[in-house]
Amino acid sequence: MSLWRLEWLRLLRTRRLFVLLAVYAFFGLTGPLIARYLGEILRAVGTEGIEVRFPDPTPADGIAQFVGNTAQIGLLVVVLVAASALAFDARREMAVFLRTRVDGVRSIVFAAYGITLGGAAAGLVLGSACAWYETAVLLGAPPVGAMLTGIAYGVIFQAFAVALVALAASVVRGVPAAAGVALVLLLLTGILGRVAGVDEWLPTGLLGALADLTAGAPAADYLPGVAVTVVLTVLAMAAAVVFGDRREL
Repeated sequence: MSLWRLEWLRLLRTRRLFVLLAVYAFFGLTGPLIARYLGEILRAVGTEGIEVRFPDPTPADGIAQFVGNTAQIGLLVVVLVAASALAFDARREMAVFLRTRVDGVRSIVFAAYGITLGGAAAGLVLGSACAWYETAVLLGAPPVGAMLTGIAYGVIFQAFAVALVALAASVVRGVPAAAGVALVLLLLTGILGRVAGVDEWLPTGLLGALADLTAGAPAADYLPGVAVTVVLTVLAMAAAVVFGDRREL
């Protein structure tokens, strides 16, 4: 059995794939609903005698609600699933089983990385399709080009996030430790981008690209971030392989 098939079966039989798909689909279906009826809900629970006015929601609002939820909870789920697959050295029996069947750790890391990223991307695509449909029904159809480009940018960001987990898993032991380190690095990257005003040059700038593009932002504004993200992803994977090969069980 190849490592790729082994990782696919692990993703499937542990129901991690189901979790990824379910989380993104849930927010894809509920995000536009919240955007559509948020004004009515707040007015219904508002203080008596105070009139609350909200602007009519737009298609961009429905997509933004989906992106806002998945940028937090969805990303957390992706990182945890990735850590479960890539922190294989946390389980000595598994580490021995895998490492004694390959010449180097590269094959193990890339198989776990590829299958995990595939599952995360499938979740994002499914959730985006759900949000697209719900938004079109409730608020109006968002621009097709903006949706497709935003989804592609989101997958590129996921590739970086999973690569960061791979790097963390090659340095620390344990699923919680790998996930925690990766989340801290992602958080620090986001803070750096906001404080320094270079968000469009960093991977975290791609996290909200889908919402911004449907609101009218030019797709070209994110190309520097795409280039930097691709380079950092390659470097993170290369470092993960080097550190993984040097690690002793």
